[in-house]
Amino acid sequence: MKILITGGAGLIGSNLTDFHLRKNDQVTVIDNFITSSKKNIESFEQNKNFFFIKADIIQNPFQTIKNNFDLIYHLASPASPIQYWRYPLETLMANSQGTDNLFQFGLKNKQAPIVIASTSEVYGDPAIHPQPETYYGNVNSYGERSCYDEGKRFAEALAYTYTNKYKLDIRIARIFNTYGPNMERNDGRVISNFINQTLTNQPITIYGDGKQTRSFCYVDDMVFGLYLLGIKKSPQERIVNFGNPDEKSMIELAKIIKELTESQSKIVFKPIKGDDPQRRKPDIGRARTMLNWQPKIDLETGLLKTINYFKQRFYQ
Repeated sequence: MKILITGGAGLIGSNLTDFHLRKNDQVTVIDNFITSSKKNIESFEQNKNFFFIKADIIQNPFQTIKNNFDLIYHLASPASPIQYWRYPLETLMANSQGTDNLFQFGLKNKQAPIVIASTSEVYGDPAIHPQPETYYGNVNSYGERSCYDEGKRFAEALAYTYTNKYKLDIRIARIFNTYGPNMERNDGRVISNFINQTLTNQPITIYGDGKQTRSFCYVDDMVFGLYLLGIKKSPQERIVNFGNPDEKSMIELAKIIKELTESQSKIVFKPIKGDDPQRRKPDIGRARTMLNWQPKIDLETGLLKTINYFKQRFYQ
């Protein structure tokens, strides 16, 4: 197959690229490295099936692409709070103008399904738990997280419009917290924060009382879910949650990582940021039923793989 991946140098994108190259697919990646790393794709450069375009999707690099593709993944956007707080306009524009540019390209390449990366953040601070795809969310449109939350909600609305007006084959993956090799060292995600702090015996910083929860999906499981969504013939549903329903509090997570790293770090508490969701857990019934997908890698196994990656890449 011929694959196009926007944001292909990020955490999920680079692992997705590796997945398809191992299947002997031809993969074209677009990325501008605003929040990703060139190191994540360096190992692919000698592969005859790998092609890279350094570009910003807001500037519409698709106009120069002559190839047709069998499957398109749209992952290009800052995705962690520290990233989208640093690049709020870029986040909004990547998910609006950049997504529109991709969909316009998709109209010329209409046989290719498009999988777009949405997020659990479209649910906001949820009033329903766990969160099913039918839940409309509880989102602040005017706040610290709105550039990302509303950017993704706009991208979903755009997907609905192109699907209904132009019959474009768009599938929406609502991605819950994902972790694993090729995470950026200082991306501000809680797992990378805790690993960095424990490996250097610095205090483990928890914002709020630590009782807020998240569920964490290892990147290999996430990649396979996106692939299954992409190759599904005539999916019954267009929106699918992907995440691990094993819910952990921040205190539980900190203690697990501290134990796995054999760290002497102490846990400290700081004031919480605005609009931080208190509970987050996906209902993955739709993914199980429609795609026969569920996570296979448990949290401790995935964390050990991620800790070893951090040690090898950042602490040698």
